[in-house]
Amino acid sequence: MIGPIMIGPSSSHTAGVARIGKMARKILAEEPKQATITFYNSFAATYEGHGSDKAVVAGLLNFEPDDVRLKESLNIAQEKGMALSFQSVHSAPKYHPNTIKIVAQSEERKTEILGISRGGGLITIAEIDGFHANLSGTERTLIVLADDVKGSIAYLANAVAHDDCNIATLIVTRKAKNQTALLIFELDSELRPLTIEYLSSLSWVRKVNYIN
Repeated sequence: MIGPIMIGPSSSHTAGVARIGKMARKILAEEPKQATITFYNSFAATYEGHGSDKAVVAGLLNFEPDDVRLKESLNIAQEKGMALSFQSVHSAPKYHPNTIKIVAQSEERKTEILGISRGGGLITIAEIDGFHANLSGTERTLIVLADDVKGSIAYLANAVAHDDCNIATLIVTRKAKNQTALLIFELDSELRPLTIEYLSSLSWVRKVNYIN
């Protein structure tokens, strides 16, 4: 296999982990002030030796997997005043062997994501704030947290269509009927800033995050 271009030693333990960290930052929508990072299963035993701790922090700092600063990410984070906590869980049968949980927090925002490094630098964001996600991180992505109201899916899909934007995948999950739902649209083309602003203004929409 050729690729991905990365700082080693491992595509799953460094490149994939850096991408998970970067997705956590994008979902938070700003650089975190603090983060608690939990490594599960095989990651729990190898994360220090394979540089996974440096990789995930590099992602939180918005570095690419091939950024030479990855090796110094822990020192850079410390200089920025980012508070970091690392935990390990060696036996979690319900999780994939290469699973990471990141709880990232800024001054006003907080997010929790569960990420899986699948090998070759590929990842899956399995959960966002307790909602099922199954997000690949390879497409333009619109994430909407909204009240579970009738017609919401059709309304949001129609707004996307008005931008002449095709929906590649759509994931909708909710924790209970008539409460809160998470809608994830993976898109084939760009959304206009005006559309994102409009969706954010809707009374039944709680949060909108667009990842280009």
